[in-house]
Amino acid sequence: MEGLDISSSKEADKFQFLQGQLRDRWESIEGLDNSEYDILVVPSLSLDRRELLKIEGFLHYEERLLFSLIRLQSPKTRVIYVTSQPLPPIVIDYYLQLLPGIPFSHARDRLLLFSTYDSSTTPLTQKILERPRLMERIRQSLRLEKSFMICYNSTTLERDLSVQLGVPLLAADPDLLYWGTKSGSRQIFAECGVSHPDGSELVVSAEDLASAAAELWERQPSLERMVVKLNEGFSGEGNAMLDLKPLQHKAPGCASHKERVAAICDRFPFLRFQAKNETWSNFSSRIPELGAIVEAFIEGEEKRSPSVQGRITPTGEVEILSTHDQILGGSGGQIYLGCYFPGDESYRLQLQEIGLRVGRNLVQKGALERFAVDFIAVRQPDKTGKPQWDLQAIEINLRKGGTTHPFMTLKFLTNGRYDMATGLFYSQQGCPKYYIATDNLQKDRYRGLLPNDLMDIIAHQRLHFDTSTQTGTVFHLMGCLSEFGKLGLTSIGNSHQQAKDIYNRVNNVLDEETKPTAKILTSAGRPPT
Repeated sequence: MEGLDISSSKEADKFQFLQGQLRDRWESIEGLDNSEYDILVVPSLSLDRRELLKIEGFLHYEERLLFSLIRLQSPKTRVIYVTSQPLPPIVIDYYLQLLPGIPFSHARDRLLLFSTYDSSTTPLTQKILERPRLMERIRQSLRLEKSFMICYNSTTLERDLSVQLGVPLLAADPDLLYWGTKSGSRQIFAECGVSHPDGSELVVSAEDLASAAAELWERQPSLERMVVKLNEGFSGEGNAMLDLKPLQHKAPGCASHKERVAAICDRFPFLRFQAKNETWSNFSSRIPELGAIVEAFIEGEEKRSPSVQGRITPTGEVEILSTHDQILGGSGGQIYLGCYFPGDESYRLQLQEIGLRVGRNLVQKGALERFAVDFIAVRQPDKTGKPQWDLQAIEINLRKGGTTHPFMTLKFLTNGRYDMATGLFYSQQGCPKYYIATDNLQKDRYRGLLPNDLMDIIAHQRLHFDTSTQTGTVFHLMGCLSEFGKLGLTSIGNSHQQAKDIYNRVNNVLDEETKPTAKILTSAGRPPT
């Protein structure tokens, strides 16, 4: 055991040494236009397998970081991208054709693609670690003194890969992941004085969950609903709704704590789960493994779900990157489907201020790189009767998320800037930019469409992103299309309405093209023979 502890200590020291190199190199890394750097992209969703299985086509979410290929517009930058299965060449070509002013062949020569040829549900990073020959090929392809690694989320797997390759990881130390859980988020909100829903601390059994829910009910007797959340759930798939109205006759206002607990336990099998096909039997089995909390459900006739995104640089600076209004779905409206950028002007500057407070707290805890804070916003009258938005923070994410790739796509394509004074993003020409993005444009009629078919439709219907006007649509998750009928896209415009019109046109065109009677054209512009 003593030897294992020493080994673990040495690994931790090596990881910290590599992270220290990021601080030394940061100014050069940020100036990628003039610097020679190799970016190792490992888009592994290193998350709980059983929770990930709730998301259709999750293996193809490795494609969400393909916006990193736009980094190749810097003529001295190289990108090394690793996936579980080989990416279709037409998808790679699609991204490289987006690069303004860079010859296709020049960019392609600076892109190295590796694959594990493994479609299992094992995290990609673990697949790499289990293949020493592949790891050696990746190591040999990197200029180690000029390399850094990015990932979707950072766990001990990514830390191990960083150490074994000798490449700094631009992400939070996995030892800090607690601060990105539901209970860790609530603790930070309390420390920062940020308003958040009344709720419980972390529990690890269904019995304790029922007791915590009863205590919350006792604090708020008029409460109508509660949200039960797995502590490490994501995208809302680990949430469930507990309706208290059917329990009023079993546990009236005069009921004892014990009676309330019993009534809630009886109700647990009838929770309204956000994930499809979820059951209490499965959900309850995850509570000892992942932990859970319960929160008051925030009621309101006019309600939104905004978020703020930021990053912590290796030098300890907190930067706000963006705000969004999230598009949520599912049976209880808690599953992330997409987003609008920027967030509503009536509260986006307030979102930025809260994001800075949370970011500075995370700096004190040693966090690095991406973070996001999700909110519930309810429009209510203030003391004078004037409507205003009440913001309640509900979660911190210490990773990239569904709002990361759309914003970074916009940033890299336009080389523009985010303005903290207005909360708007401006192109180099000073034009404000807006977008609508989704990972979940999904319809059964899209099943069977190949990436090549999508490219034919994009070309014939002129749905592509136009680099001259910096408007149009950028597609992703193309690997999901054939099997799951699922596609991701970011529609960029010069106003909210233009972005919405562009998005709607894509939707309408795809619906029209997938009608049973639709005329099929190939890339040659004629029916297939």
